[in-house]
Amino acid sequence: MCNTPLLSRVCKESYNHPREVYTRCKQLGMSIVTLTDHDSIDAAEMLRGHADFFVSEEVTCRMPSGTEVHIGVYNLRERDHCEIQRRRADFVSLVMYLTEQKLFFSVNHVFSGLTGRREEEDFDWFASYVPAFEVRNGQMWQEANASAERLASRLGKIGLAGSDAHTIAGVGLTYTEVPGVRTVSEFFAGLRAGRGVVHGAHGSYVKLTADVYRIIRSFFVEKPWALPILPVTLLVPAITAGHWLNEMRFCRKWTAALEGEKKSPRMLWKLESGLEANLAS
Repeated sequence: MCNTPLLSRVCKESYNHPREVYTRCKQLGMSIVTLTDHDSIDAAEMLRGHADFFVSEEVTCRMPSGTEVHIGVYNLRERDHCEIQRRRADFVSLVMYLTEQKLFFSVNHVFSGLTGRREEEDFDWFASYVPAFEVRNGQMWQEANASAERLASRLGKIGLAGSDAHTIAGVGLTYTEVPGVRTVSEFFAGLRAGRGVVHGAHGSYVKLTADVYRIIRSFFVEKPWALPILPVTLLVPAITAGHWLNEMRFCRKWTAALEGEKKSPRMLWKLESGLEANLAS
């Protein structure tokens, strides 16, 4: 369900059917497919029987600073999902589990304000413990994607791309390629070896607004009793414009903070020189 006030009980973030998503990806020539619902693997479970499909999810995680972030976790099992959901309110606990289980994971839309505020120490945690950054998101501003790609390159992170498609129109248009692989295991081996290549479309205000209207159309098809509120949808372009401007502001703020004088996030696993000397003595 969407997290917009008043609509969270009646309107979904997406009305895509899993099999329709899978078919669309295959029609576009994708050899390996996954999908990432928010904090759920129900849709992915429907496709588990395909040899060219792996189960993933986008986890809403709370950082030590109290902020929230979306973590993509890939090629997981049902028991992993249960443990991930148990730990997602604690970033450190979650990362320890993902690392212990050798699950591949990423921080998504790094320079987006979609999950709310961000603190500088959040980037220190990302730099220290997250192996991959989403560097091209099909719904994000091109400059936000470019900032994520520069930061990932500076920190030696693996870069990923994903469509973030909440409607069928955007499915498979932004994707990660590992040349020459044929299986899921080969795909992840190639990713970990740094052979992944990002491709495809960035987001835009027009694309976002069109997708919101597509979701609204699906909502009214599912719940025709809500048609009396149809005139309210005339406000959508103004609402999405406000969101898009906030995304631009958020990106510029944190890009300037992290790129000023080539400043890099602090690696939290590094001992301070004074502490290291004390321990040695």
